[in-house]
Amino acid sequence: MSVDESPELGPVDYLVLEFPGNRMTGEGWPLLLDLVERRIIRILDLSFVRKDEDGSVRALMLTDLDGDGELDLAVFEGASSGLLGDDDLQEAASVIEPGNSAGVIVYENVWAAPLAAALRRSGARMVANGRISVEDLLATLEATEAGSAS
Repeated sequence: MSVDESPELGPVDYLVLEFPGNRMTGEGWPLLLDLVERRIIRILDLSFVRKDEDGSVRALMLTDLDGDGELDLAVFEGASSGLLGDDDLQEAASVIEPGNSAGVIVYENVWAAPLAAALRRSGARMVANGRISVEDLLATLEATEAGSAS
């Protein structure tokens, strides 16, 4: 398939979200679902791992997380594109503390798909990308405000 024939795909990102003490309140799930329903993102993979106190790692099923019936995760059941493998889950578990669990989300930025496709067709290619941490952004904004106040 040539670049001109490729489907409109947006950039694909991943997140590893650590839940200290294996405590998931579910507060973020409705917001994640809203992003999906508004076609801002598309969940390609959603998996969970737990790192026990002895350092052993095991994959969790969505049903393992909804034991009390309070988290409605059924909508995410089957979110598996095959991009996220066992090695990726082991790597995700390596960055969390023992006694904690993590959610690993691979998602497409659907909002950017038309732009990305147009850029690919024109021959553009991404040569770098990154993200500014919230801490760095806030520190810069505070420094800017302090400088303009004097």
